[in-house]
Amino acid sequence: MKNKFKIIVLLLWCAIGYGQKKITWAHLAKVTFADKYFPAYDEYFMYPTFSESVKALEGTQITITGYFLNIDPEAKLYMLSKGPMSACFFCGQGGPETAVELQFSKTPKFKTDDIISVTGSLKLNKDNVEHFNYILTGCTALKLK
Repeated sequence: MKNKFKIIVLLLWCAIGYGQKKITWAHLAKVTFADKYFPAYDEYFMYPTFSESVKALEGTQITITGYFLNIDPEAKLYMLSKGPMSACFFCGQGGPETAVELQFSKTPKFKTDDIISVTGSLKLNKDNVEHFNYILTGCTALKLK
């Protein structure tokens, strides 16, 4: 009986340790920004310095909830935002840490401002100014409301 209990505990520990981690926007807010010049664009962009807790999430499966924004479906550019379209990062209502680029393998069927829960592998991006600082790859999502 004790061996069965130990096996069950071990299996639960493995499932928790290797499953996706549910995070909030507060996790992603642990980043600072400084202006950095990018000669290829002859412009300054906000350059991120990720905290150790954010770096620890890189490459892991995470789940986060937010507002779906259908930025450019033809270019397959979708994002998850902490706030709705009227209060998103592009409208001056937050910083880059309030937006995550979503890369789906199948075209999503959500509408702008649908509240969704997204799971994917987190990629941190410092240097490619054509993409967001936070990118979720291999996304799957579920509409909540």
